[in-house]
Amino acid sequence: MSISSPKEVILKKIREALIESTPLPFPQSEGTNSLYHPSQKDLEIQFAEEFGKLQGKFAFCLTFTELCAQLNQLITEKNWTNIFCTETALKQSLTDGAFAGFSATTLADCDASITTCESLVARTGSIVLSTAGASGRTVSVYAPVHICIAFTHQLVYDIKDALQLIKEKYGSSIPSLISFASGPSRTADIEKTLVTGVHGPKEVYVFLVDNPG
Repeated sequence: MSISSPKEVILKKIREALIESTPLPFPQSEGTNSLYHPSQKDLEIQFAEEFGKLQGKFAFCLTFTELCAQLNQLITEKNWTNIFCTETALKQSLTDGAFAGFSATTLADCDASITTCESLVARTGSIVLSTAGASGRTVSVYAPVHICIAFTHQLVYDIKDALQLIKEKYGSSIPSLISFASGPSRTADIEKTLVTGVHGPKEVYVFLVDNPG
């Protein structure tokens, strides 16, 4: 009688398991249904509340003209002189709306960066960004302050809704990186004390525009 080694026993079990596949124990939990109840609030309100809990700064603008006015006021109050943006269409729209302008030529020189986003997730207060956006990977991460411009049609309730928007927008060409930014960068690794701005921006602003016209 031959005695099988532990390795042979394990390999035999693996082969047997592969021959007869095991059915999924909970087929309804494969991401098709949300684990959370639908929001009882307007998505704008829920996003603002959740984003604020994460130390994000939120502003609602009825029009793009109001957005430019609020941006100019913020920059004046903060005494920022170098604003960075790589998105040509966004820069043109802001300039046409009487925004003060962009003076920073590199991220290293800027006081703040301005980007758009893929969507906003109301339940978690998150900004969804991707490498397919004109700003790429770095603009929202390496600037000391990140300012995100979004529109009410980009608001969704949950993360799965945000991913669905990306699937519908890009089809089979899904961006190589999709990130969810939830407020300023923060860590508690330093003597268990919460510190912001360590691995990314120390401040994050979202300006939500109701009417892009």
